[in-house]
Amino acid sequence: MAQRVSIQTADFDLGAEVAALRAGDGGVGAVCSFIGTVRDRSDGSAVSAMELEHYPGMTEAAIEAMIDEAHRRFDIRAARVIHRVGPLNVGDQIVLVAVSSAHRGESFQACEFLMDYLKTQAPFWKKETTPEGARWVDARVADDAALARWGIQARNAG
Repeated sequence: MAQRVSIQTADFDLGAEVAALRAGDGGVGAVCSFIGTVRDRSDGSAVSAMELEHYPGMTEAAIEAMIDEAHRRFDIRAARVIHRVGPLNVGDQIVLVAVSSAHRGESFQACEFLMDYLKTQAPFWKKETTPEGARWVDARVADDAALARWGIQARNAG
């Protein structure tokens, strides 16, 4: 089985990852992918850089479990999640979610499901560098609401 989850400092290549996801599977009729990048603004403040930290081992296991859940919920053939950690600059790629299926609807849904999970529940910590200084960023209420539509209660609320 191909690797499903990577947490890494290095950048990734969308074309190479999609080719690997499709390799040897003649049943793939659709691939949906999402790439998140570092924006230059957040909550009204300029952002010059970002740093992401994770809990090694726990992060990978949590994402693997959510890919298993995506397989249970949707008729998908494969999924790939890459999440970068360490220092990142504006414009850098942060995350890739790619899903293959026989038909596009399942790929779109599973890709969005996995991204909603990553934004709220995966054990990552994000620090943004702004003109006012560095600040740690919490999950947003809108992200929790996105997860709730899949029937999953966010664990972020106090």
